[in-house]
Parts: sequence; structure tokens; C-alpha cells
Amino acid sequence: MSQGSAGGWAPLDPTPGPPAPPNPFVHELYLSRLQRVKFCLLGALLAPIRVLLAFIVLFLLWPFAWLQVAGLTEEQLQEPITGWRKTVCHNAVLGLSRLLFFLLGFLRIRVRGQRASRLQAPVLVAAPHSTFFDPIVLLPCDLPKVVSRAENLSVPVIGALLRFNQAILVSRHDPASRRRVVEEVRRRATSRGKWPQVSKGFLSFSPLSVLSFIAGVPVQPVLIRYPNSLVSLSQRRGESGELKVLWLTASQPCSIVEVEFLPVYQPSPEESKDPTLYANNVQRVMAQALGIPATECEFVGSLPVIVVGQLKVALEPQLWELGKVLRKAGLSPGCVDTGAEPGRSRMISQEEFARQLQLTDPQTVAGAFSYFQQDAMGLVDFRNVALALAALDGGRSLEELIHLAFELFAEEQAEGPGRLLYKDGFSTILHLLLGSPRPAATTLHAVLCQPGCSPGLSLCQFQNFSLHDPLYGKLFSTYLRPPHMPRSTSQIQNASSPGSPTALANGTVQAPKQKGD
Repeated sequence: MSQGSAGGWAPLDPTPGPPAPPNPFVHELYLSRLQRVKFCLLGALLAPIRVLLAFIVLFLLWPFAWLQVAGLTEEQLQEPITGWRKTVCHNAVLGLSRLLFFLLGFLRIRVRGQRASRLQAPVLVAAPHSTFFDPIVLLPCDLPKVVSRAENLSVPVIGALLRFNQAILVSRHDPASRRRVVEEVRRRATSRGKWPQVSKGFLSFSPLSVLSFIAGVPVQPVLIRYPNSLVSLSQRRGESGELKVLWLTASQPCSIVEVEFLPVYQPSPEESKDPTLYANNVQRVMAQALGIPATECEFVGSLPVIVVGQLKVALEPQLWELGKVLRKAGLSPGCVDTGAEPGRSRMISQEEFARQLQLTDPQTVAGAFSYFQQDAMGLVDFRNVALALAALDGGRSLEELIHLAFELFAEEQAEGPGRLLYKDGFSTILHLLLGSPRPAATTLHAVLCQPGCSPGLSLCQFQNFSLHDPLYGKLFSTYLRPPHMPRSTSQIQNASSPGSPTALANGTVQAPKQKGD
């Protein structure tokens, strides 16, 4: 080392070396902080103005949406609207909708490919459904008819737009609603161009989206992309929050969405007869174009299920919808004293069901009662109700819930001490908690019992399956603790001693330990 002219120390070799490469982590952190500063500044200026103007335009949509269906009877709405209503109102809603997204920052909609006519492809399938901005795909599609939840009719402005759209509505509280939707989708899709195209989101395999393939007609896949560098809009609702995503989007100078029309998919004769095969094949085509993996799904009747190991589980178990019905009625599952007895079936009518759950609204009673399997006399096993209410009550652990399920449906052995869970009880538990079709659950029960061994499962075997199995245990923990399920603070009162089996409040069963378990 030698002393330099500035009084510092310099290397003996005066030849300067190459500059050190920038630290990518520090560079990315710097850009991230810079973006946050930009968001704060732009958010304070752009977002309030944009959101305010967008809401004004949203409410301006209402009179045109109302005018299109005003004075028309339900019979008239079963046919596509034509004439001046179609010309004036449709164009006004289309223009205002484009202005709405423009004000939110979507200055450009890039369109690739060519949209097929309604004769070439009666059904449009859009993917992936990743944000509440996805309805923007309807604009380059000329506002096709959509499939939506009937509950959305009660949302201000949105309900009017659904009536304007003559949307196909499905009620999650009515088990027969899905069959009517299937028939309506098939009727419109096979109208030979009389009805506009039907559009539905895809790739999440929700019960609404997969119904589009039951008609067996050609479909045109439509891809949605958000190629924005500052913030990604492709986030599932509930992860970042709708308001946060709305604010970040309105804070950007410009947001871009790409809509790509893929070639029309012509189903083979096998696909036309098998909606599961048809849906899976179209999904693979779209997933390949998007560069993302595809999930497998199949139908059991009209119920879409996924295959996990040797078990089939519903994509959206009815247990979740039952919880929504009860909470909407102001009922807390943890406050119901079911009084179910372990191992004993007690059949109840709809009237007794209403008294037990203290429900007074006839529509709510009918909707909640329909979630349970009924016998030829229209009665349900009250043990099913007790287990469902216990699962919806977030105050107990998963271990307690599994123990309760076993105690409710296990039966005394014909020969030998102890109680076992036979195929009927096992399939009932899986059908209630996971939405599994009973035949699939029965097949899995035979595998778990192993040929030549006991015809039923002990408590220890059932706990190993539902709590500790690396594959099936995760199913129970996921399905029985969905994101929207609040944890109850209700406490179980008057617990009995562990020496005798007793039905407690909320369907909890205190039972003696089984020997050998």
C-alpha cells in the first residue's frame, strides 16, 4: 500500500478494476420503496378523484339498466330483448361501462384474436378469474349474458345491471337451482343464435363456471391478463382486500388489460356427452396458453368435485352455504342445544327442525332443511344436524369435532366390546363435512378397513385418517376452517363426568374412552 495524493491509502497496482456489480437485492428494495412513494403521491391526487367519478358513472348506469326491463313481464324476459330497448339501453350501458373502467385507470384494452359469432361459439369461457375487475372482459365481447348468484340481485345498481343483462341466476340456498341453471344454459346455447353468447369465468372450476360445458356446444376460450409493472391485479378477492386493490389501481397513471380470443373449441362426440372430459380438455388448452398449471375436476351428477387420493370432495361443500344461511338468519350455531344422542338415530320433520333451531322464517327453514338428506317420509337424521352445527361452531378444536363425529355415528359391535364406525356412518360424516359423494366415501372406507379385517373403523383409526394422514388430514383442516368462518367464543356448560356418554349443548358428546384405542 502507498499513500495517495489526497492523504489516503491506495493499492500498489494503479490499474483500476472493473466496477462492482450492483446488488440486485438492494436495487429491488430501492425500486420497491420508490414505488411506494409514487403510490402515496399519486394515490393522494388521482385515487380520490377517479373513485368519485367512477361511482358517479356507476349510478348513471342504473336508469338505462332499469329502462330496458321496465314494464316487461317475467314471460317476456324469457326471450331476448329487441327493438328500441336493445338499441338505446344496450349501447348506453356499454359506453358508460367503458367510461367507468377508463376513469379507474384502464386507459387501454388490448384485444388479440377475433371474437367468434354467436352461431360459431354460443358460449364464451373467460380465464382466469383473479380480481373483481374481470368484468372488463365483457366490453370487447359486447356484453354477453352472464351466470351469476341470485344473491347479487339485492346489491344496489349491480342487481339492476343483472336484470338488464337477463343474467342466468343460481341460488346457493336452493339445491334445485343448479338444475334450472343447467337447463337455461342449454336452452340459450342451443338457440341457434337467437340469444347472445353466454359468458362465464373459468379455471377456478367453481360450480357456476363448469355448468357452461353441460350443453355440449362449441365454446370460445377468452384469456385475461394484466401486464402492469407497478402492481398486480391478479389477486384473489379477500387476500389484499377489494378497497386496497381499488385504491392501488386508481393510483396508477395507466392500467392495461389484455383480452385474447383463442380459436373456437369444437367438442368431440365424447366431449359433448361427457361435460367432465369437455371441461378438463378446454381447461388444459387455456392453462397452456396462460402458462399456468391446470387442476383436475369431474362431475358427480351436476356437482363438480376434485379427486384427492382415493376420495372425491366437493369444490364448495354445502356446509359452508348452510353456515351463510344460518348467520343471515341471525342464528349462532354455538347457541343451539341439539341434544343428539351418540349412536342413536332420531328422525325429525321440518317443523321440529325449525323449533329446534328457533327459526321462524319459512324460506330460511326450507332452505336450511334442504341441505340434509331426507328419507322417503321427508325426515332427516338429527345427528346430521348436530354434526353440521358443531362444524359451523368455531369454538371447538378439530380434534374435538372429529371425536364428536365418531361418537355420533359409531355403532356397537355385534361381537366384541367397543364401538366401530361402519360404512354408512363414515360416508355420512364425509358427505356432511367435505361434500364427498357417498359412493366414493364408501369405497374409501373399504380400503381403510382392509379386506379380511374389521368391517369398521375404531376411534384411533378414524383419528389417524382425519387428523394425521398427510393427504386427508389436510382436507379436514382446510374444509372445516374456511377463511370466512369466525371462531366462536361460546363455552360448553354443564359438562358431565367422563364416565358416562351424555349429549351436551351444541351437539357435543361426552363419551367414555374406548378400550384399546
